[in-house]
Amino acid sequence: MKYKVGMYGGSFDPLHVGHIHDIIKAASVCEELYIMISWCQGRESTSKELRYRWILNCTRHLPNVRIRLIEDKAVSKELYNTDYFWEKGAADIKESIGKPIDAVFCGSDYKGTNRFESLYAPESEIIYFDRAEVPVSSTEIRGWATAHWDYIPEVCRPCYARKVLIVGGESTGKSTLVRNLALAYNTNCVSEVGRETCEYAGGEEFMNAEDLYENLLRQRVNIIDALKRANRVLFVDTDAVTTLFYAHFLLSEEAELERCQRLAEAVAAVSDWDLVLFLEPTVPFVQDGTRSETIASDREGYSRQIKRLLEANNIKYVCLSGDYAERFVRAKELLKEIGLDTVW
Repeated sequence: MKYKVGMYGGSFDPLHVGHIHDIIKAASVCEELYIMISWCQGRESTSKELRYRWILNCTRHLPNVRIRLIEDKAVSKELYNTDYFWEKGAADIKESIGKPIDAVFCGSDYKGTNRFESLYAPESEIIYFDRAEVPVSSTEIRGWATAHWDYIPEVCRPCYARKVLIVGGESTGKSTLVRNLALAYNTNCVSEVGRETCEYAGGEEFMNAEDLYENLLRQRVNIIDALKRANRVLFVDTDAVTTLFYAHFLLSEEAELERCQRLAEAVAAVSDWDLVLFLEPTVPFVQDGTRSETIASDREGYSRQIKRLLEANNIKYVCLSGDYAERFVRAKELLKEIGLDTVW
């Protein structure tokens, strides 16, 4: 190796392919390469724990890479870009590494500023990587992640994939719209777990509290897993609040209903959506052998109940009506408004 100890630092908020290119090149010429993650509570868009995890999982195959966290107290990026905080950061980095640093790696945007030379030279050689090699920045990704998707490492993508929820009463076309949108946007989707548990039970009238607990927990886990494979956007059929509606409809024991409500509200509280589409009952009701005839007899009334539950849980939604084609077109219009299009 050319260098015994090397250092490459940044906020990595978020980590992108350009960073990874630099890490690979730096690691290839150092016996030890220290990746220094600069962090400040409340100033950055992602937590230090998340950024540590991203770099760790992108460098597991590089045994000479070491990751360290360096805190600064600057309340803004502008304040951080002052001599005091740069000098304090360099001193903290040297103390954390605890041994002479032979090489300091940085982006070519700092070339000619004398910033790194003044802090690390002549003890350390300053090596610049061409920023134009991978034309993206963390600032650009934070501003519009979907437009720079190809530069976001796979491990980071769950944090930036948009999440679109489709809700509504029974037989309002949720499954159809979710699947159609996933196909149109070349991504994946999460189906309603409740359909499986309902079929297994033999119909809604035979479902019990355990089935509803399973619906809530499995649906949440399925969303977490699906986000790892999503291409810019994930479409989800039904949420915890809709399951809570069915709990009120299906459970007669007050203790069971209370437990289900607490679980549903907890799951809803940790779920966030970029867009929620509520499907009005404007398509024909299809009885598949598991659906409730009671709900079928008053579709508008039960839809209003679900809306009230959504509102009680502070979930904003947009209503879609019309036939299948009209709702598909309107959904695409709404997706475009939040920065998503079928053409990237």
